[in-house]
Amino acid sequence: MTNYMELIMTNQPWNLIFFMAIPVILAESLVITEFYILWRGERSSAGISSASKVLGIIIGIYFAFVVIYLSLNVLPALEWRGLLDEIAVMSYLIGAVPLLGITLLEIGLVGKNLNDKARRQAHFLLLTVFLILSHVAMIFGMTEPQSQHEHMHHAMEAG
Repeated sequence: MTNYMELIMTNQPWNLIFFMAIPVILAESLVITEFYILWRGERSSAGISSASKVLGIIIGIYFAFVVIYLSLNVLPALEWRGLLDEIAVMSYLIGAVPLLGITLLEIGLVGKNLNDKARRQAHFLLLTVFLILSHVAMIFGMTEPQSQHEHMHHAMEAG
């Protein structure tokens, strides 16, 4: 089992809730608001735009705390179980970068000079990067690291 999956499976159901469910629910809710705003354009409601802004602020702050917690309390004790394990864990942790970018956009610390369309595009791009990273983490996190070691061992014997 990868460290990613072990983290999610340990301390049930709390790790699953804190490290996967809450970030996924926040991210998917943000995706829904983004799609709605893109679909409706200027006709989108102020309530949906406000919800998107609030979600964008909350998710970046929440995930930053998750990454800080994991970096201080879990990451130092990890024994890597192969390249796929490292890809899974690092993709998950790096996911904080685009989420913090969204938060900084929403609170006005970056992109102050962007018009609404450019800010929305940057917001959407950052959200897309996060979704890609989180899916990479999930996919590689679900692999069996032992099979990677066996494959590499057999390849080295054959070569």
